[in-house]
Amino acid sequence: MTDQSPARISPAIRGLYAITPDETDSSRLRDMVAAALSGGAGVLQYRNKRADRSLRHEQAVMLLELCRRHQVPLIVNDDVMLCNEIGADGVHLGGSDGDLRRARALLGDRIIGASCYNDPELARQAELHGADYVAFGACFPSRTKPQAVHAGLELFGWGRTALRLPMVAIGGITLQNAGLAVAAGASAVAVIGALFESEDIAHTARQFSRMFDG
Repeated sequence: MTDQSPARISPAIRGLYAITPDETDSSRLRDMVAAALSGGAGVLQYRNKRADRSLRHEQAVMLLELCRRHQVPLIVNDDVMLCNEIGADGVHLGGSDGDLRRARALLGDRIIGASCYNDPELARQAELHGADYVAFGACFPSRTKPQAVHAGLELFGWGRTALRLPMVAIGGITLQNAGLAVAAGASAVAVIGALFESEDIAHTARQFSRMFDG
């Protein structure tokens, strides 16, 4: 029987923050994620907007087992109940995905991240209400969310002094521009397409991860 209790993993969020694509073929998804983890992804977020509840549960359990082997936290996108059901390491909440304080009450000391878009006040409130990290984006034009608001990289400079939380850059992150976000102060870069659509996922993961060496 698989141990589904939350792993004892530091809530520090750093490096390559891999976000799964909308893949309904679970075997293919597992292979893709395994490659990303072997390449050094430091965090995995399970996100699948095409899957129904049953498939999301199945895939999340599958990926949790994989993440346990790599000692990498699994964050569930938007779904506090699914996170709690399977014993995932945390949840990521968008602006309309539920109350952060209620999530904290349910999940205890597990990781909670919050999307703050381009709004410093949202980030302040997220920190006040118990978030473990915040995400700003879209930092660059995004194919996943083409209508997303633009978040300037200056937000990370502001956050270095105004916040005590790790900051994740998201939206249009590629190997060509990720270094700009890191230099601006991002603790991690969240990547979907540039990672999982690459010809060699493990190699691409290593390239992203090396940006945080030193």
